[in-house]
Amino acid sequence: MDLVPALEEPLRQPLKSVLGPATAKVMAEHLGLLTVGDLLHHYPRRYEERGQLTHLADLPMDEHVTVVAQVADARLHTFASAKAPRGKGQRLEVTITDGSGRLQLVFFGAGVHKPHKELLPGTRAMFAGKVSVFNRRLQLAHPAYELLRGDPEESVETWAGALIPIYPATAKLESWKIGKAIQTVLPTAREAVEPLPESLREGRGLVPLPEALLKIHRPQTKADIEDARSRLKWDEAFVLQVALARRRHADAQLPAVPRRPAPDGLLTAFDARLPFTLTDGQQRVSREIFDDLATDHPMHRLLQGEVGSGKTMVALRAMLAVVDAGGQAAMLAPTEVLAQQHHRSIVEMMGELAEGGMLGGAEQATKVVLLTGSMGAAARRHALLDLTTGEAGIVIGTHALIEDKVQFHDLGLVVVDEQHRFGVEQRDALRGKGKQPPHLLVMTATPIPRTVAMTVFGDLETSVLDQLPAGRSPIASHVVPAADKPHFLSRAWERVREEVENGHQAYVVCPRIGDEEDDPKKSAKKKSPEDEAEKRPPLAVLDVADQLTKGPLKGLRVEVLHGRMHPDDKDAVMRRFAAGETHVLVATTVIEVGVNVPNATAMVIMDADRFGVSQLHQLRGRVGRGSAPGLCLLVTEMPEASPARQRLGAVASTLDGFELSRIDLEQRREGDVLGQAQSGARTSLKVLAVIEDEEIIAEAREEATAVVADDPELTRLPALRTALDALLDEEREQYLEKG
Repeated sequence: MDLVPALEEPLRQPLKSVLGPATAKVMAEHLGLLTVGDLLHHYPRRYEERGQLTHLADLPMDEHVTVVAQVADARLHTFASAKAPRGKGQRLEVTITDGSGRLQLVFFGAGVHKPHKELLPGTRAMFAGKVSVFNRRLQLAHPAYELLRGDPEESVETWAGALIPIYPATAKLESWKIGKAIQTVLPTAREAVEPLPESLREGRGLVPLPEALLKIHRPQTKADIEDARSRLKWDEAFVLQVALARRRHADAQLPAVPRRPAPDGLLTAFDARLPFTLTDGQQRVSREIFDDLATDHPMHRLLQGEVGSGKTMVALRAMLAVVDAGGQAAMLAPTEVLAQQHHRSIVEMMGELAEGGMLGGAEQATKVVLLTGSMGAAARRHALLDLTTGEAGIVIGTHALIEDKVQFHDLGLVVVDEQHRFGVEQRDALRGKGKQPPHLLVMTATPIPRTVAMTVFGDLETSVLDQLPAGRSPIASHVVPAADKPHFLSRAWERVREEVENGHQAYVVCPRIGDEEDDPKKSAKKKSPEDEAEKRPPLAVLDVADQLTKGPLKGLRVEVLHGRMHPDDKDAVMRRFAAGETHVLVATTVIEVGVNVPNATAMVIMDADRFGVSQLHQLRGRVGRGSAPGLCLLVTEMPEASPARQRLGAVASTLDGFELSRIDLEQRREGDVLGQAQSGARTSLKVLAVIEDEEIIAEAREEATAVVADDPELTRLPALRTALDALLDEEREQYLEKG
C-alpha cells in the first residue's frame, strides 16, 4: 500500500484532520469515506449547468434533492402561535423558479434572519432539502443553501455555462460541502498511481488516472466528463475482472476428487426409468457438468434456467453421478418448504432407487435424507447417522446442513438452489465439510443478463437452460386494473372458479401475512384520502382468504400458506394442495421457488405492483407446469400512466426471463444486484452500469484473464495490486475468496 501514501491518508485522525473533524465523521459514518482516496473516488452523480436549472416540475417526494434556481420573491409573515402568542412568530416564504416550475421554501423563527437578508429576488443559489407537501404544494422547509456569485470578471455566458458537480449526499452533509471537501484534496489526485497496464491504457486511448480524477471533479466541458467517465469505467470493470480472474485461477489450482459415474450404476438405472426424454438443453448442460466432475480440480458452475426448464432434473443427475462414484451430494435450499418439496419430488422421481438398505430397494439404490431445523430429535439423529456412515448418498436440507454437528462420510458435490438467498459464509461452511473441496453447482431461476453473470458470478462457469421441457404449457398474463375497472377483478374471480370447475387449482398471492400488530403511532396520524389510496398497507393473506371464502369463491376449498406457520402445518397444506384436495391456495411468496403442482393452472397476484419484476416472473412460473395452459392475473390499483403499471405491462407482455431481467435492472440501481445480496459489502461500482457497459465488461474480462494467466500474483504490476487492495475492502476480499 506504500505506492500512494497521499491517497491513503485518513480524512480524520487524532492530530490533524484533512477536513474538519465533524465533516470527516459524517463522511465516515454516512458515506463510508475514510481516506483521501475514498473521497476522490466519490464521483458526482450529475452536473448542473447554472443556466439550465433542475426541473423543479419533476421533483420526487420525500427525497433529499439539490436544485439550482433563482429567487422570484420573498415575503416575511408574522403570526401568532403557542410559542409566540402576541403575533411575534415569523415565517419567511421564498419562491424560487427555474423556468420549468416554482417551488416554495419556508423558514421559521430565528432561522428567518439570514435568508431574509441574503435571498433577495434575482439571487441565484443552490438549495438542498427534503421535498414535502404543504397545502397541496411542494415545498422545502429550512433548506440549506449556497449563494452562486459569479466572478465580476466572468461573462454571463461563462458563468451560466459552468458545470456544477452534484454529489451523492446525505441529510447531514449537502452536495456543495462534499464538493468543497473534494476541492481541498483534489491536488493529491496528481499522485494517483495507474492501475491499468500501460499497453492497455494506450491501446484503448484512455486518459491517465490523475487527469480523469481532475476532469470528473472539475470539468471545463462536457467532453471532459466523457473522457473521465470512460477511463474510470475501465478501472472499475478491469480491477473487478482481475479479482475474479485471480479467483478462477486459484480455484483451478485446488485439488478435488474426480467423480466419474460407474458404467452400469445408479445414474444408468435412473435414466432407464425416466418416463420422458431429456431436452437437448438438459443433455448439453449435463455433459458440461459431467466433464467438470471428471476433473481433479473443483467444478464451480452456475446453472441458470428459466422457471420450469428442468434444472432440478439436471442437478439430480449430477448428484447421482457423484453417488455412483462413491461420494455424497448435498442440496442446499433456502426455505423449509422448498427443501421438503425437493425431497418429495426427488424421492418420487427415483422410486426404489431412493430406498437404499430398505426392503424393496433396488440393487444400486442409495438413501435420500432430509435435514431441516424443525425436525424432531429422533429423525434428526437418524439422518445425521446416515450422513456420517455414508449410508445416505443424497441429503437435501436448509441451512441446518451447515451446523457443526453435521459430518459427511465423503462430500463430493454441493448443489445450492437459488444462490442469491444464501450468504457467502453459509456456502463456505458447507464446502468446508468435504475432505477435499467438493464440486459446486449453483442454480438460479432468476435469469441473469450475461454482463451481470460476468460481474457478479465472474468466477463461475455458466450454463443456461433456455428450453422448456415437452408437455409444459404457455402462460397467458394480463394486468387487472382493479381501481379503474372493478368489473375486471370480478371477472378474475370468475376465471378462478372456471378453472376449478374444470378440475384444476389456483394460487392467490398477497404481499403480506396479515397478523402483524399495527403500530399505534402510525395509525394515530390522520391521512388525506390521497394518502390512503397511495399508502394503504399491502393486501394480506389472512384478510384476502377470509373475503374470498365469504364472497367470490364461496363453496370452494380455500387454504392459506405463509412463512410464520409451523413447518408441519406448512407441509400438510402443501401436501393437500399437491394432492388436489384444496382448490385455492392463498399464499405469500413462500411459493415463489420450487413449488411444483402441475394441476395448478391459474394465479392471481394481488397488489402486483408491490413485487419486483423478477419476483413476478418467478411466481408466474408456478402455473402452466402441466399440459393445461396457465393463466396469471396481475391485480393493481396503480393508475395507468404510473411506472408501476408500465412494469406490470412489461411482465404481461413477455415470458422471456432474460428480457425481463434487463428491464428490471434498468429500473433498479446496480447496487441492488451487486450489493449486499452478493458480497455483504457495498457495491464497488460507481460509474460502471452493468447493462449499458456490456462491451466494456466483456473486453475487461478478456484483458484481465490474459493478465492473470501471464502473472497470477501481479508481481510485475504493483500498482494494479494496490488498486485491487483498495477496491476490494476486507469484506469483499473475503467474499471473493469464499464465493
